[in-house]
Amino acid sequence: MKYLVFLCMLVAASAHGAEKAAQQVFDSEIERKAVQAVVWGIPVVNYDLMRQEMLTKTPGKVGQVIYWGRPLDWKNQTLTPNPDALYFMAFFTTRDGPVVLDLPAAESGASFNGNIVNAWQLPLEDAGLLGIDKGKGGKFVILPPAYKDKLPDGFLPLQSEVYGGYMLFRSNLKSHSDADVQASIDYGKKLKIYPLSAAGNPPETIFADVQNILFDSTIKWDESFFDNLNRVIQEEPWITRDRVMIDQLKSIGIEKGKPFKPDRHVQSLLTKGIKEAQALLEAKYDAGLPPFFTEKSRWTFPAYPDLIKASQSNFDEPDAYPVDHRGVAYSYAYIGIKRLGAGQFYSISIRDKDGNDFDGGKTYRLNVPPNVPVEQYWSVTAYDRQTHVLIKNVSRASRSSQISELVKNEDGSIDLYFGPSAPKGKEANWVPTDPKRKFELMFRAYGPTKDFFDKKWVLPDVAPMSK
Repeated sequence: MKYLVFLCMLVAASAHGAEKAAQQVFDSEIERKAVQAVVWGIPVVNYDLMRQEMLTKTPGKVGQVIYWGRPLDWKNQTLTPNPDALYFMAFFTTRDGPVVLDLPAAESGASFNGNIVNAWQLPLEDAGLLGIDKGKGGKFVILPPAYKDKLPDGFLPLQSEVYGGYMLFRSNLKSHSDADVQASIDYGKKLKIYPLSAAGNPPETIFADVQNILFDSTIKWDESFFDNLNRVIQEEPWITRDRVMIDQLKSIGIEKGKPFKPDRHVQSLLTKGIKEAQALLEAKYDAGLPPFFTEKSRWTFPAYPDLIKASQSNFDEPDAYPVDHRGVAYSYAYIGIKRLGAGQFYSISIRDKDGNDFDGGKTYRLNVPPNVPVEQYWSVTAYDRQTHVLIKNVSRASRSSQISELVKNEDGSIDLYFGPSAPKGKEANWVPTDPKRKFELMFRAYGPTKDFFDKKWVLPDVAPMSK
């Protein structure tokens, strides 16, 4: 009898052990699938975070326009924005039919650089002075999936694979003076957004100035990430190339047409997954993007070259789909550019010339050589290294060629300084940093010329200054 009891206990223990081992396998699967979902889904989460911030923090609505009525300051906590242009953003959905983005022609002293993307931030088209319209403006029509009707003459069709998306319209500045800022606002307000069905008598476009609102769309590295992802999955149709993710997401509780209600145990696994994804994407970013100006330059491409190529080809390359590189890119930036380099180009630096991280408690110098090969302007902006947003509570975030008070050297070059306080007599050329945090830099070239890409002009690495 005792033997039978003992045997039953062994069988029960073995069964319990097998059950526990199986549960560990299932838990591991959820955690792994969560990591994959983050890397794959970060572009739409990035988009949804901005959209939800507009809907919950501002008067703006989908189909309207929000704008920042002065050059951006740290209250705009979007990923690596440009503080040397006036930003206008218009979110749209084509669920009820095509939507028209009626964009103004360039004027004497007034122009814009614009990018139109879908919810996946896949570029549909670039517009503006250096866009497809070459400054003539135009009526760009966002078409819903599978739309076949013929458009009226004079409308430029942009076919989207999904319903949602947005446009970033940068109204260019002559300078940061009050008069030039107001002129830039007035020009930006000439853009219109309306349904194609109302093209015969368009309703007035509604604008909301959000300059004083703390607009925080930084990536939330917690389980709320999956709420944003689920929202877009429920709203948008599956893109054929992404159908492999249907079962992947079902494994973590995200399924079209069903509520997303993970229990506490699954929530804990999703939290582990998002933290692992964060560590993975940060490690890849920290490993560095390919150098741009020279083979050893600390200034890099703004994204991986294979991602730039795939984005420009609508991710339709038969043997390439750089999802991992896309995940890294949308962890530190937003928007998609159809023809990177035609209207603007960016270069990132996360380390000084010696290979050390930028320390906000130290002071650095960047010598910008003369005759920068751009048709519009250049700028250098400092961002928080961890969050990739404008550094909080500083007086300004950048210096650009639009700043009339910049002090030039005798050879025409300009020395810029980055640190917690301005070197004596260098205040006009100084960008403040937070002494308690690391930072990173982005160089922007608007209207870069052939000489820029032929590397006939080279931006030196940033050097630490001795005390």
